[in-house]
Amino acid sequence: MKAQPIVVQVVIDRPLSQSFDYLWNAEILGKLPEVGQIVEVPFGRSKEVGVVIKVSAHSDYEIEKLKLVQQIAPLPVLDSALLRLMNFASQYYIHSLGETMLPGIPQMWKKASEWEKIPKKLARAEKNINKGGVIGDGFIGVAQLNPEQQKALEVLLNERLTHSFRAILLQGQTGSGKTAVFLNWLSGILEDPRTQILLLVPEINLTPQLERRIKAYFPDKVMSVLHSGVSESKRGIAWYEAMTGKAQIILGTRLAVLTPIPNLRAIVVDEENDPSYKQQEGARYSARDLAIWRAHDQSIPILLSSATPSLETWMAAKSGRYEYLRLDQRAQGARLPKVHLINTRDPQNQFSPGDVQASKQKSLITKTLAYAITKNLNAKKQCLILINRRGYAPVLSCGACNWLSKCTQCSSYMVLHKAGALGKSSVLSCHHCGLMKAIPSFCPDCGNADLKTIGHGTQKLEDVFEEMWPKARVLRVDTDSSRKSKGAEGLFQEIHGGNVDIVVGTQMIAKGHDYQNIGLVAVLDADSRLYSTDFRAAERLFAQLVQVAGRAGRAGTNGQEGGEIYIETQYPQAAVFQYLLRHDVDGFLRHVANERDEAKLPPFSYQALVHAEAKSLVKAIQFLNELKGHLKKQGLINQELRVYDPVPKAVMRVAGSERAQLVIESSNRKALQDTLELIDQQLRQDSRGRISKALRIRWMIERDPIAI
Repeated sequence: MKAQPIVVQVVIDRPLSQSFDYLWNAEILGKLPEVGQIVEVPFGRSKEVGVVIKVSAHSDYEIEKLKLVQQIAPLPVLDSALLRLMNFASQYYIHSLGETMLPGIPQMWKKASEWEKIPKKLARAEKNINKGGVIGDGFIGVAQLNPEQQKALEVLLNERLTHSFRAILLQGQTGSGKTAVFLNWLSGILEDPRTQILLLVPEINLTPQLERRIKAYFPDKVMSVLHSGVSESKRGIAWYEAMTGKAQIILGTRLAVLTPIPNLRAIVVDEENDPSYKQQEGARYSARDLAIWRAHDQSIPILLSSATPSLETWMAAKSGRYEYLRLDQRAQGARLPKVHLINTRDPQNQFSPGDVQASKQKSLITKTLAYAITKNLNAKKQCLILINRRGYAPVLSCGACNWLSKCTQCSSYMVLHKAGALGKSSVLSCHHCGLMKAIPSFCPDCGNADLKTIGHGTQKLEDVFEEMWPKARVLRVDTDSSRKSKGAEGLFQEIHGGNVDIVVGTQMIAKGHDYQNIGLVAVLDADSRLYSTDFRAAERLFAQLVQVAGRAGRAGTNGQEGGEIYIETQYPQAAVFQYLLRHDVDGFLRHVANERDEAKLPPFSYQALVHAEAKSLVKAIQFLNELKGHLKKQGLINQELRVYDPVPKAVMRVAGSERAQLVIESSNRKALQDTLELIDQQLRQDSRGRISKALRIRWMIERDPIAI
């Protein structure tokens, strides 16, 4: 009697909604198939690595025409909890299952030609576990916690929180010791050698500091670190140790939420409000939201930690949906930093002509701030200067004909970078498409040789501070300086080691770092993000200001001054600054909630975007208009579901492609989901992958966008 064929359905990393049928030869492959196996399969004229999602004896295609699975990765199967998470993410974010699953698997495991060599790599890694590497630092035991921290820890250690789903918001002032609280909580969970925990951080440069803290608490535990800054080989081994249960602690950025962790018992999302948790390419998932779903699905606790919670999380805690814990004092009892608003329109704050203390060029900072910096340096304290603009100057211009250094590929300006930042000579660089050009010696339009810069970035400020305080040691921290040999961690070690007097940097310096000698923080050009088309701009600005203010005075003890923050602004009466003056996070969030409620914006409604890219903006708009007309014909646009007119994106052209978007909004989450699934089906009928056949438009659907 002829044996029944074994058919497996496999998904691959292509923009195709369906899976593909393959024959499984158990004799050749050496085992029977299982859902969750990573395999190599022929696809067209090439070979692809995919994941088995179904095993059966039948196929809708002729069995004889099915191709054979080539080989199996030397890995255990992906656990069922991870497969459920991937299925949910694929459905909710309207992205094919293969495109959702495969990017989370490290390249080491997607190179089938290298699979034979992997056992040797794993054997070498096994020998090196816990040898050298990170040195623990910053241990704070239960006995060292203040009464407020101990009270929060007691609530976390409650048995009912350990063995069931609970979402907990830990909201605490900057420097209040949130990390010490949740690491002491995790100590109890990790006593069982079979358990695993997941710790998410928003950015790569925050991982080294947390690594050292974790190592101080858990010196004998294996920790896997997963982020794009880790080499592919190390990341592949760390991922393997997580999926096999060898690593009890998994620390990483947003991609780590998609890691197979079979014995997961708790999740912590640090700085949960950070927009970096939202993926901006491929499957545009929110790592924080997926972490919450994963915790609920696996009936485990999840702790969301922040000094400035997102409005969604804060409202969930206020309504009782989440457990709510607060730390309202700094851990060692120091006062919060004193906030000073410098009105840049007030002549009294500016240098007078000929003032000997001003910089030779037009001063980039106010007289008030300059005096405060001098006073802080005399007190042997460090200064932290934040400006969210890297490079020397945002624009190069010609005063004779008004020529500006526009990017030829994008609807943005090319930024001037001094020599040494991006190369041996000064260049113009586009921060959107990466295009670089030599700086012209004369205006390309009129031939004028007197070209001038407009605005200023971190490099220009670095020069100004070196000129105004020649004896001070100035350090610039941005993505340009962190590319050099020291890297970001080396730069932060310079600050921690006291080898720097003035730090000039972008948002890299603003959050999470436990600086011990910062006496003054200054924020320049805060107004650039105060007024924006994005309704979340004020919320983000407030969070950043609270975070950067919290870097000052962290080492102070009972009743000591908590440092000072100076903010230069033309609009000191704006709500974001007035609430910051009082350190009133809850007041600001109530203010924002009232505004959003009146406008029926998230979280009081649900949004999605349909993105369209084309060589012509007219075609992209036409494509989205046709889609809107189609929805109208089907009667889907009503009081419950609103579809706005398509508009160009804020940065309309990037790398030669014109971009437009269609905003879809609903008061009902399910109604929005049903509509998006229908849109996906309709667009796929007339597309190859995600490119429409008629107009050659590249399209994509995004759920819960964080920027519009």
